[in-house]
Amino acid sequence: MGNNGLVTRPASARAARLDQVCAAAVEVARDAITEVDPSDIGDHLQAVAEGDRLVTHYFECQLAGYRGWRWAVTVTRVPRSRHVTVCETVLIPGTDAMLAPGWLPWQERLKPGDLGPGDLLPTSPDDDRLQPGYLLSDDPAVEETAWELGLGRARVLSREGRSDAAQRWYDGDHGPSAAISTAAPAAARCGTCGFYLPLAGALRQAFGACGNFYAPDDGRVVSADHGCGAHSETLIEAAETPVDEMPTVYDDSAVEPVAVSRAPGSVEAAEPAEPYGHP
Repeated sequence: MGNNGLVTRPASARAARLDQVCAAAVEVARDAITEVDPSDIGDHLQAVAEGDRLVTHYFECQLAGYRGWRWAVTVTRVPRSRHVTVCETVLIPGTDAMLAPGWLPWQERLKPGDLGPGDLLPTSPDDDRLQPGYLLSDDPAVEETAWELGLGRARVLSREGRSDAAQRWYDGDHGPSAAISTAAPAAARCGTCGFYLPLAGALRQAFGACGNFYAPDDGRVVSADHGCGAHSETLIEAAETPVDEMPTVYDDSAVEPVAVSRAPGSVEAAEPAEPYGHP
């Protein structure tokens, strides 16, 4: 005999047929929701066949804060019986339900600035940003300090750690794309500023600390191509504005009388008059 192949679908692939007795038990399913008040149960949405004589009824949820959620009540019956029983009730989210954000470990939820005085932030033993201090580093400054002087630290920055830090600094508020940097003169770059303190090691080529008390980045790591208006060589040339002087005007035609005699009663009438002026 030849191989005629499969002529029927496997039992697992056969779609479940909606049982009409279970599908009609809408009120039985509604009454099974006893965790909330009846007013928190909305309209009946649909009945879905889960298996033979197994149907799930869905109702709208009217609870505050559960927009888009649905009550799901699964009912069933035994063969040749019209008595429907409840299997379970559950509140599940719908396609447009409001859901809480996915859970993250606390160390992954931390952001810069969250660590305050007295807080402790332990570093994971397998942190990719760090490597054991006894390993040779590709940073000459680290090797010189750790081995020549014998002051090795337990762990030092790995290549990945330095790369992450450099990229974060460069893309942040102290890199070349910062607003204060783009507004500064083109020649006012930190790498040519007298207040620029280069970092040690491999990061020296691109980063340093600002030491200008008046600069907004004072005490912070800045990129060499960052800039601001407090550059040490910034000169402001005052524009020379001519001053128009008014001509001096003398008016000889006007005479202003000035009294030079003494007031009445200031001297005796019999006293001889005194000459005014100088001989």
